[in-house]
Amino acid sequence: MRVVSSLRTASRGPVLQVIKASVAAIVAWLICEFLFRFPQPPIFAAIAALLVVQPSVNQSVSKGIERSIGVIAGVALAFGAGYLFGTATWVVLAAIVVSLLLAWLFRLGPGSSTQIPISAMLVLSIGGLTPVYAVERITETIVGALAGLIVNLAIVPPVQLRPARLAVSKLVRELAAVLEQIADALSEPRSRAELDELLAHGRALLAVRNAAEAAIAQGRESLMLNPRGGSLRRALEHDEALFARLSAVRVRVAGMTRTVHDNWDAELLGEPTVVAIATELTRAAHDLRLLGRSSGNLEPETVTAELPALTAPLRIIQPHPDHWVLIGSLLEDLRRICAEIVGTEN
Repeated sequence: MRVVSSLRTASRGPVLQVIKASVAAIVAWLICEFLFRFPQPPIFAAIAALLVVQPSVNQSVSKGIERSIGVIAGVALAFGAGYLFGTATWVVLAAIVVSLLLAWLFRLGPGSSTQIPISAMLVLSIGGLTPVYAVERITETIVGALAGLIVNLAIVPPVQLRPARLAVSKLVRELAAVLEQIADALSEPRSRAELDELLAHGRALLAVRNAAEAAIAQGRESLMLNPRGGSLRRALEHDEALFARLSAVRVRVAGMTRTVHDNWDAELLGEPTVVAIATELTRAAHDLRLLGRSSGNLEPETVTAELPALTAPLRIIQPHPDHWVLIGSLLEDLRRICAEIVGTEN
């Protein structure tokens, strides 16, 4: 059962991708049959079309180039090996090994590295050792790659901006929630288990931040060479700028959870400076949500006041002598968080 589950992904890709790959393979096959009438079925064209239809236009171009280079090199290698040594089993196996070594030697990407031995093996096993056959297979591959690229361009090139926006939105929500949890820990009694949970939440912010970074990278990739990219790039740049600020906030918030976890004791509760810090943390969480909403990243149902709540930064002339480490650390982190929210941090 585990083997079967490992073969499945957590989510399906868009059905549009299935449609585009199917159309590209059919178009490539029909073009080769109609224009060239090769004696062999245009398998290379269909394979190239299937491989080239990728989630982004930029990836399609890369796959098309990789596929073409791999086929040309593989066919040339197979033709030379077959012409010199024939098509015995040892020749096929040797061609596979030599293909992999050549790909490694020239530092080719994974697409070309696997395509060279595949093409060489197919030509030596089922092909013909003539220049005409080699040219036909190369032509098929180029036609298939072009068909895949054109179909990917023609049928609504995918743009991955919404996942990036949702991921940044989640980072905003999680940061604000942890800030409020820290404020609660400074206002009400907490058990050691609850403090451990607070620390775990602070550490978990890194995974949320990394997920947002990956989503933004996918969004940037989807806009490259995309005809729709010009009008949408500014929205992604806005998300990237907000993400950079949130990344800095994440470091500070995680540090605050560690500080509270390691230095909390019941004597903190009711101490005037700590009470003031808890209040500012709640306000910072409010303004963080407000920042996300003004950037178009929070869901419409998010409830928050329209005006920022942060006051001027707290200034404590003489920290409480028993808690100066905690108070000083929290004050500095809070100062930097507020500066990122209002956009004044260097």
